[in-house]
Amino acid sequence: MTSLSKNRVRSVADFLALKRSTLGILAMVALVLLGERMAERFLPIYLLALGGGPLVIGLLNGLDNFLSAVYSFLGGYLSDRLGTRRALLYFNLAAMFGFCIVIFIPSWQAVIVGAVFFLSWSAISLPATMKLITEVLPLEKRTMGVSMLALVRRIPMALGPLLGGVCIGLWGERDGVRAAFVVALLLAVCATVIQQRFIEDTPSESTKERDRLAAERNPLKLMHYMGTDLKRLLVSDILIRYCEQIPYAFVVVWCMKTIAEPVTAVQFGLLTSIEMLTALLIYVPVAYMADKGGKKIFVLITFVFFTLFPLALLFCQSFALLVPVFVLRGLKEFGEPTRKALIMDLAPEERKAAVFGLYYMLRDIVVAVAAFGGAFLWMISPTVNFLVAFVFGVIGTVGYALWGRDIASPTDS
Repeated sequence: MTSLSKNRVRSVADFLALKRSTLGILAMVALVLLGERMAERFLPIYLLALGGGPLVIGLLNGLDNFLSAVYSFLGGYLSDRLGTRRALLYFNLAAMFGFCIVIFIPSWQAVIVGAVFFLSWSAISLPATMKLITEVLPLEKRTMGVSMLALVRRIPMALGPLLGGVCIGLWGERDGVRAAFVVALLLAVCATVIQQRFIEDTPSESTKERDRLAAERNPLKLMHYMGTDLKRLLVSDILIRYCEQIPYAFVVVWCMKTIAEPVTAVQFGLLTSIEMLTALLIYVPVAYMADKGGKKIFVLITFVFFTLFPLALLFCQSFALLVPVFVLRGLKEFGEPTRKALIMDLAPEERKAAVFGLYYMLRDIVVAVAAFGGAFLWMISPTVNFLVAFVFGVIGTVGYALWGRDIASPTDS
């Protein structure tokens, strides 16, 4: 490779905030999520096939949010205590154990038990990955780094449901989902090997034993590290997640079982791919603009898209009508990396992973109620479920527009 070519590659890598450790994180996330999303997106259908009902689906969704809450804080604590590399290894092993439970025990009860180990992998690993990004990247590149993580996450989230739909088309709703979990297990093994090879311990992890011993395990003692601006963002975010999670587990049921012209598993996988492709196309330009200016407007636009989705879904009764609605659903990722970067910016330097985990713990504990409650609203009617979600979205969006705060970009100072 010529010197000019090397310089161009280096320039592109610098622009996209790519370093050795971040590349290792991206590869790990892509592989684990590809396997997970092959099966996870169809778990409500799998539960129905195994004899579970709407309340079991609601239990799974509520459990996901509750575990995400607990695991987010646990992930932040273990990342501070053990270091990013070791913490991620344990998280991957736990996910693989959960995959094995579902593979070898075909019952809805086993799915619930296995979900304890694999369903919230993203939540428990997120504080560690966010901590690594903030440690290896300068402030003016953090949003781009978070956006690259989000972009890479959406590739398996787009392909996974499509491949899972093919598995169901070939082997049925029961054996097809179990086959997808076998693939998930193999990909997680590969991801663990790559993660251990490429992710390097940062100096703070390898030399500051003091900081490990000082890792805070009591969430109440961390509350004072959350400033007013971060708490305002948290309240609005909780309301928006009510909007998302009330109908979340039932979107696949609506599309494949409820509407006038139900879609196939492959078609639903294609809809999810359209959603993720939409998100992929907007991440980099939004990250570039957010790093140059304020972040609030991008977060606010994201909240608007979250709010509109359940209302739009209510009026879609065929695959053709669902396509633009899933494009809308993809647009809700417009400012999601920006929101995560804003959380890290608002968190104190010495407690970023722990405060990030605390934020998600507080958010998801409250949202778990909505996730489970969505099942009771669905049993009344899908219309009630979608409209209640829409109302929560409106309240959260208006609240953030009025009381949300921004922080100055480093280029503005």
